[in-house]
Amino acid sequence: MTHLESRGLSVDIGRTRILTNISVSFRTGFLTGLVGPNGAGKSTLVRALCHLLKAAEGEVLLDGAPITRLRRKDLARKLSYLPQGHTMHWPLEVERLVALGRLPHLGPFTEAGPEDQAAIARAMDRTEVTPFRHRVADTLSGGERARVMMARALAVETDILLVDEPVAALDPYHQLHVMELLRSLADEGKLVVCVLHDLALAARFCNAAVLLSEGRVLAQGAPETVLTDPYLRKAYAIAALQGQHEAEPYILPWRRLGAGITEEKSPC
Repeated sequence: MTHLESRGLSVDIGRTRILTNISVSFRTGFLTGLVGPNGAGKSTLVRALCHLLKAAEGEVLLDGAPITRLRRKDLARKLSYLPQGHTMHWPLEVERLVALGRLPHLGPFTEAGPEDQAAIARAMDRTEVTPFRHRVADTLSGGERARVMMARALAVETDILLVDEPVAALDPYHQLHVMELLRSLADEGKLVVCVLHDLALAARFCNAAVLLSEGRVLAQGAPETVLTDPYLRKAYAIAALQGQHEAEPYILPWRRLGAGITEEKSPC
């Protein structure tokens, strides 16, 4: 079982402390929603977990060993990271762009073999980008590019997948598709961490949650214990409608609190 965790992790960017004393744990079989307001430190935490940012204090452990001990290529074979933004630097065909996900498994000047081609095909199929595999990526819409970049992350076929706001550019159909895909990957035995702003998607699809506020962990655990009215009030200054539909939970942010707005009894 793969285990990724941080212990007492603090991260500075410049002279500003972004994260303070973060101790969180992620395991295989769980889709963990990393939630919190703007500026809470969600993206910074994901980058630190990937060893893209240096810890000022504390450490990140992968299967009990400090992640700093791993060579970059070895880490890339174990952990796949999809940042927000979906930046593309070259006008590549979609299939060639997705194929870049196989680089950690290839040696210098080594071409992709049948196993790599199969992984590329699987990734494109699961993200529904196969129909435009021969299109140049920079001719795609923002949502289509987002799905292509997700396919590239999946093509690595690692045990750990960290994704930062993967549904931000997507229409409702593809938001649901991506969340279903991430949950299915967790159910298949992968460790998946997903930065989300949509509390409804987090409540419905995630089976674990970490709530950050002002660079600290406010709550972590099952979504039903984290995405509660008191924590949402404290982290977001909102009241929310909560309930169930078709035996699945939903959250609908309903009213701002504070900032001159009179706090009312929660409509939940």
